[in-house]
Amino acid sequence: MADKMVDQIRAMGLNNKIEWYPVTLPEWPGDKVLSHGQVLLVFQSAKHGKVAILDGQIQLTEKDGFVYQEMLTHLPLCSSRTRRRWSLSLFLFNCFRLLSFYVLLVGGGDGGILREISHHPSVGVNTLSVPKVIYGVYKQFFPEIAVGCEDPRMNVYFEDGVAFLKAIPEGTYDAIILDAFECMGATAIELANKEFLESVARALRPGGVLSAPADSFWLDNFTLEDTIAKRCQIFKGSARYTWCSFPSYSSGTNGFVLCSDDRPAVDFEKPVDPLNTENNGVAKGPPKFYDSQIHVAAFGLPSFAKKVGSAVLSSFFSCGPLFLDRRL
Repeated sequence: MADKMVDQIRAMGLNNKIEWYPVTLPEWPGDKVLSHGQVLLVFQSAKHGKVAILDGQIQLTEKDGFVYQEMLTHLPLCSSRTRRRWSLSLFLFNCFRLLSFYVLLVGGGDGGILREISHHPSVGVNTLSVPKVIYGVYKQFFPEIAVGCEDPRMNVYFEDGVAFLKAIPEGTYDAIILDAFECMGATAIELANKEFLESVARALRPGGVLSAPADSFWLDNFTLEDTIAKRCQIFKGSARYTWCSFPSYSSGTNGFVLCSDDRPAVDFEKPVDPLNTENNGVAKGPPKFYDSQIHVAAFGLPSFAKKVGSAVLSSFFSCGPLFLDRRL
């Protein structure tokens, strides 16, 4: 597979000379690779800076990776009423370092989403990460992104996300962020099936939120009704599709799905807990893309995307039975 990836890069004219560099990870002495099922390629691009490709799929570019990371993180965390209900949370965190809001991140091995979570005080994070070797490569080649892994509030587990969520007690987390596309293989597809989403809903506290990537509306196989309807069967409060510009993604835009239960439902369009741009956690500065105006604008869909299923659009805030006219 590695040779095929190199041929693809040369054909795209991204790099005229390909060189392989052995990577040694002293952080885990005595460990050895037991499986070569994944191939991670890092190369320098003239337009996008360093680029990471995992099993033939672009995972990250220096130029625009922050767009995806910021939107997937701040859209749900700035919308959650659960954080607002903790009126003493910031006081307790500043005085006693007590955490009152718990996030589970499934994936996110490059550290970028963890970096964005660090903008939010009083948040504790558990992350189910990629294999150690891949995690170490990101740390070596993308240090400004991998800095998120240095957040002292973070606990990292190199475990299977599906099994982990099935085993934890009900109502453990206030927010769950899934960093996996269906095109990323069998594991990512499993993260999108109904049984797994039911385990996510069970793991959320009342008023908890889910954030996950979704297809772009420019793709031929995009169906808004399928994207929303499956989640409305599980998350009875609200399920919203949102999007942003993302130049390195194949269609130039990227979609996201935000869900909540009805205890109470969350109005994702309103950032009830805006970011404090002076509190940047382990990041070197405030977000480069996300702010409250971008938050609101991200829910506006172009007319042709709305026609995919008009009944779905009217059901965003009350996920009841959907009556869809597929001729639209």
